[in-house]
Amino acid sequence: MHLFDRKKELISFLQEERDKNRTVGLVPTMGALHQGHISLVKKALLENDLVVVSIFVNPTQFDKKDDLDKYPRNLNQDIRTLKDVSEKIIVFVPSVDEIYGSNIASKHYEFDGLDKVMEGEFREGHFNGVGTIVETFLRTVSPNKAYFGEKDFQQLQIIRKMAELRKLPFQIIGCPIEREPHGLAMSSRNERLSKPTRKEASFIYETLQTAKSKFGTESAQDIMDWVKEEFQKNPLFTLEYFQIADEDTLTPILKKQENKKYRAFIAVYADDVRLIDNLRLN
Repeated sequence: MHLFDRKKELISFLQEERDKNRTVGLVPTMGALHQGHISLVKKALLENDLVVVSIFVNPTQFDKKDDLDKYPRNLNQDIRTLKDVSEKIIVFVPSVDEIYGSNIASKHYEFDGLDKVMEGEFREGHFNGVGTIVETFLRTVSPNKAYFGEKDFQQLQIIRKMAELRKLPFQIIGCPIEREPHGLAMSSRNERLSKPTRKEASFIYETLQTAKSKFGTESAQDIMDWVKEEFQKNPLFTLEYFQIADEDTLTPILKKQENKKYRAFIAVYADDVRLIDNLRLN
């Protein structure tokens, strides 16, 4: 396993590997690795000769300093976890200064409206921060393929749009959500939940599954009203939003159309921890 904290040294190493006709995969993470991350890494290892896993808690994608400060960090454990997976993994752990220098600020992107709904509505500047760091890692690593989980489905679509707009010649791969045994989407933030709340959080996924079953016979508005009522009955969770949207454009549904794919998106607070999830409906 190789460990780098400087872009220049990583770029030089990867160029030597490409000269040997080796392919490179990229899995960007913010650390606190769980089996969802590892599933991305394993897929990348199957499809590439080498895999770069970046571990970087990106300050520009947090709209609240408190959330940034509380984000779980355990670099030594993350490195041990990756080493157990494969020696072919290259770990990139840059400092904030290495990425941003003295100016910790995002670039500005036009995402064709993908950033104006759901997460974008509630987290100002978030997707500019995501676009900035992902573009930086893509340009640094120049991977054949880069892998992202569908738990952050809106983010995945925005990264695809950013790569298209910036004309980046890298393949963006979306990978299925990994779930805990009771259904909660795996997330580094889950570590901040109390054990009882973490178990009860299966309620989020169960609600999405019921919404999916209702989607065939009920209107989108009736389903959204039903979800709000269900959360009002459950004191453990506070619903921030539930939205049914076109999977490609992320446009909120007005009327179901047979030739379109729809997905339900949800954001919930539990123990002051913000959790997101989504599920394809048709």
